Amino acid sequence: MNKKTSLNIHAVIPCSRINGPGKRLVVFFQGCDRDCAGCFNPTTHSLETAKLYSTDEVFERHLTPGIEGLTISGGEPFLQTKGLAELLKTARERGNLTTIVYTGFTLEELQKKTPSLEALKYTDVLIDGPFVESKKEKSLLARGSSNQTFHFLSDAY
Repeated sequence: MNKKTSLNIHAVIPCSRINGPGKRLVVFFQGCDRDCAGCFNPTTHSLETAKLYSTDEVFERHLTPGIEGLTISGGEPFLQTKGLAELLKTARERGNLTTIVYTGFTLEELQKKTPSLEALKYTDVLIDGPFVESKKEKSLLARGSSNQTFHFLSDAY
């Protein structure tokens, strides 16, 4: 049996209807070094350990019947790229869940980093780009600022 990577997790919401389509398991990664002014979730920025989970533990503790998808937010998930890839892959294998990932990096930045490619392979929707307070709009669907972009990386949606 191969050893799973530990994930530093800030919080988990077992069932949400506001973090993507359908009923979703939401995982907030701990740790972000981007320091975006006005970030809605600054408590996730510390790089100190919050709660350590294996990828299997996330699902064993929090996956409930009827969940259709997994939404990953943060913190910055791509600071834990190996664990992120394992989590996304496990979501497909254990529950055939669709996946949405929020990141402050752009897709182009991630595509230049070989470790990120494995995580992107299991991502259905990537919402990318740093939060820019001057581009904040209340009317934006599932984005914090207008510079952030939806990337549909599969035909799931």
